[in-house]
Amino acid sequence: MPINFLVLSLIKAGLVAFVLMTTLAYLQWIERKVIAHIQLRVGPRRVGPHGLLQPLADVIKLLTKEDMIPSHVNRVFYILAPFLAVTFALISISVIPFGSEIDVPGVGKTWMQLTDINIGVLFVLGISGMGVYGVALAGWASNNKYSLMGGLRSSAQMISYELPMALAIAAPLLIVNTLSFREIGLKQAGSILNWNILTLPAPQVVSFILFLIAAFAETNRVPFDLPEAENELVAGFHTEYSSMKFASFFMAEYANMVTVCCVATLLYLGAWHPVWPAAYGSNFVPVALFVASGIVCIMHGLNPARPFDRITLPIAGVISLGLAGVFLVPILQPIITPVFWFTSKVGILLFIFIWVRGTLPRFRYDQLMRFAWTFMFPVALLNLLITGLLVALF
Repeated sequence: MPINFLVLSLIKAGLVAFVLMTTLAYLQWIERKVIAHIQLRVGPRRVGPHGLLQPLADVIKLLTKEDMIPSHVNRVFYILAPFLAVTFALISISVIPFGSEIDVPGVGKTWMQLTDINIGVLFVLGISGMGVYGVALAGWASNNKYSLMGGLRSSAQMISYELPMALAIAAPLLIVNTLSFREIGLKQAGSILNWNILTLPAPQVVSFILFLIAAFAETNRVPFDLPEAENELVAGFHTEYSSMKFASFFMAEYANMVTVCCVATLLYLGAWHPVWPAAYGSNFVPVALFVASGIVCIMHGLNPARPFDRITLPIAGVISLGLAGVFLVPILQPIITPVFWFTSKVGILLFIFIWVRGTLPRFRYDQLMRFAWTFMFPVALLNLLITGLLVALF
């Protein structure tokens, strides 16, 4: 049994690492495509069909690009900073459950999660708080005034927004009465009315909005991307970085996005549970979506807007119809349906991150800090007090 457990753990770790790294690569492609559509452009399209091989081209470029270390930097901390940033960004995914318990033939039952600890929420908060060291060290070790200013901004910003984020997280924790992500997910089973964002006696709509706003600031995303404001700081804390060291900061930003979206899904949006019970047909939602997308792709392929759409869209349509068939296989349905619901919710939140980047302007730094301390903190504290009162009374 210990050998089986070890082998299974290694397989799960490999799968999670592969899926996560692929997601980080193609999240950048999705962001460029979505922002291109918002701005009435086409986005990446030269490398592969619809630009699908653009992430691979970017990886090759960053791997083969000359890795320069400026002569005036503190070499030890300059090299350590991107390593810290990407390490702390990737560790948090180890406690995130992606689905329910499954039965693996010959091994036994296992959860779709690397590990579950009874203080998972505190673990993620602590690890994400440590991520500021990578950015702060990069700014200081670069010995550049623009980098230093970006590092200082990031330190103040992350520390300021961690407080309202922690208060926003504490509110749903009063309802579920556990710090384990697995238990939090299990307590939201049933329907959308059991999700923490809507559950009685204290719906956490305000807490969810506060968490999402704080997540934008914690991940240095627009409109809170002051640490790397290119119109005033060149590129901020990573001005002096190139090649894979720059890619590490880039990867850390997207990994932090994925992590906060997973945490938001687990805390507020019912984790891996469907919108309504499986007894009423929720298991057929992915089938219907993939069938619909397959039909749309094939129809557009028959009347292509561009020459290569005649080939690529029918192929995409056949793949979608094939995935619809996979979701109908009885053995696979209990395994992949929870993953579908979890990834769909995370994907919608990631789309919101990208949508906001394409539509909102950047704050001034004084507005950023004032918003955290004069609005976010009081509202989060008031929401926590009201939630505690309602939980105590009802």
